[in-house]
Amino acid sequence: MTHIDFSTPPTLPPTNGYSHVAGVPAGSRLVWTSGQVPIAADGTPATAGDWEAQTRLAMRNVGAALEAGGATWDDVFKLTIFVVDTSALPTIRAVRDEFVNTERPPTSSLVQVAGLFRPDILVEIEAVAAVPAT
Repeated sequence: MTHIDFSTPPTLPPTNGYSHVAGVPAGSRLVWTSGQVPIAADGTPATAGDWEAQTRLAMRNVGAALEAGGATWDDVFKLTIFVVDTSALPTIRAVRDEFVNTERPPTSSLVQVAGLFRPDILVEIEAVAAVPAT
């Protein structure tokens, strides 16, 4: 994926699996996903309390949403992750790295929230992608 320019300038603090800046070229088609939660297409939720399973299913759902919009994980330049607790950050990062290009990671925000729409949901993830102009 060379159509997005990722950078982490030395004038900003070091990162842990994300880029500080993403430049999207003019003419790219942008694809936004809604926040995706760890509930399968058939309505089955991931195991309550299992950060790894919940993060993985939410990321799979983001992937399915991207595909529906004509994008892939390689096109993602921005991730926003909402969590009810930051104690599982190492697990979240490890699962995230199964999906994103760790050599050119997207920009990212992680936000701790008081709660999500159901008490058993621990994480919600949304993405923004730029698809090259054709």
